[in-house]
Amino acid sequence: MNGSTLRHCGFMRFLISLGFLILSAALAKAAPAFFPAPSGDPAAPVLTVYSSLDEPLARPMIKGFQSANPDVAVRYDDMLTGEIYDRIVRETDAGEKTADFAFSSAMDLQVKLSNDGYAQRSDLPMTGRWPAWANWRNTAYALTFEPAVFVYHKPSFRNERPPATRAEFVDYLKRKGNAVFGRIGTYDIERSGVGFLFMSRDQEQFGDIWTVIRTMGAAGVKLYSTSQAILERISDGRFVLGYNILGSYAADWASRHPDVGIVLPKDYTVVMSRIGLVPQAAAEPELGRRYLQFFMSKEGQTIMARELQIPAVSPEVAGENTANTMREMLGGQLKPVPVSPGLMVYLDQVKRARLIARWNETLRSQ
Repeated sequence: MNGSTLRHCGFMRFLISLGFLILSAALAKAAPAFFPAPSGDPAAPVLTVYSSLDEPLARPMIKGFQSANPDVAVRYDDMLTGEIYDRIVRETDAGEKTADFAFSSAMDLQVKLSNDGYAQRSDLPMTGRWPAWANWRNTAYALTFEPAVFVYHKPSFRNERPPATRAEFVDYLKRKGNAVFGRIGTYDIERSGVGFLFMSRDQEQFGDIWTVIRTMGAAGVKLYSTSQAILERISDGRFVLGYNILGSYAADWASRHPDVGIVLPKDYTVVMSRIGLVPQAAAEPELGRRYLQFFMSKEGQTIMARELQIPAVSPEVAGENTANTMREMLGGQLKPVPVSPGLMVYLDQVKRARLIARWNETLRSQ
């Protein structure tokens, strides 16, 4: 593998199936699915899960959990991230019982649940060995490891390598001028939650990020709320570059469209995670902890890496689709988003509005 350009087929595989996991907020979720206890006991206790992971993709994890816990039935409620947060808060505040386990890609909302007292402490066998950045007060645990990437149109780079850092990205746009004007894409941070997360991390990681944004604006960058819109244009050559695209979607497209290339930026690569927690008002909190414990176990993380094709966080799991392997390959280049109250900064609407306003103003400045 040359630098951060993805040529390693195993590394590509760890990203490919993640493309199925980031669901558009415009899509309605299905009705709850029910998985009877394998023991056949109709009176078996029921574990209730609120999750943003599509239910068909969650089945291997549920099956693995029930194999280890045959006396437990599972009710799986496949929901949008905002609905998970709103429902847990609403049910808790009304004095009702809520989910026993919540799993969501909305890192900020999960941490807010924890910080505001809507999640309970879970001291588990893996707690002491879990990465410090991936654990907030033993209540909210990062359970996946998902990077952001640059994407590029391979035929447009036959005579030179694609940008591998943000400085190279800026230099390329300035050198090419009109030849690439209007042929750059990135997320619209006003409409894309993951785009906003990546931009907020850019601001923290890179002191000259506004030069990048200003240069993209001068190059006529196009903004989209979905990865697909950008990747379609990269694959057919309408675009030459995409900035800060979720690697899962990018790798899925690259596997089916040979003209799509992927680079993990060498200056730093932001990594997002999905967070699991046991709500404070869980009807069966011990069942919730058992499910979280299975998620964090070597068996559960291996299922996640091999069957769900989601990179595992656990330091006990090696091989493809693991944080261990990624760190061996990329080291300090990886910058995972810490599970901490810092994620809630931009839930403050004033701060959020200021960042978006500066983004828009910088894009328009020439």
